[in-house]
Amino acid sequence: MCKSDNLIKAVLERAQDSDGKKKLTCAVAFELSQKFDVGPAEIGRICNHQNIKICKCQLGCFA
Repeated sequence: MCKSDNLIKAVLERAQDSDGKKKLTCAVAFELSQKFDVGPAEIGRICNHQNIKICKCQLGCFA
């Protein structure tokens, strides 16, 4: 499994179901970006592709 596959899997595992929608908190998005040594924008792209909403955004990075 390549790095990007592991990252996608981690994002999917950390996303929570809420009201029938997948959500990932901003803090977790930043944690994953540091762990996998990718920029926050890459996490955002994965979330967009997987229909995961970034919530509780601290800096407006994922608005």
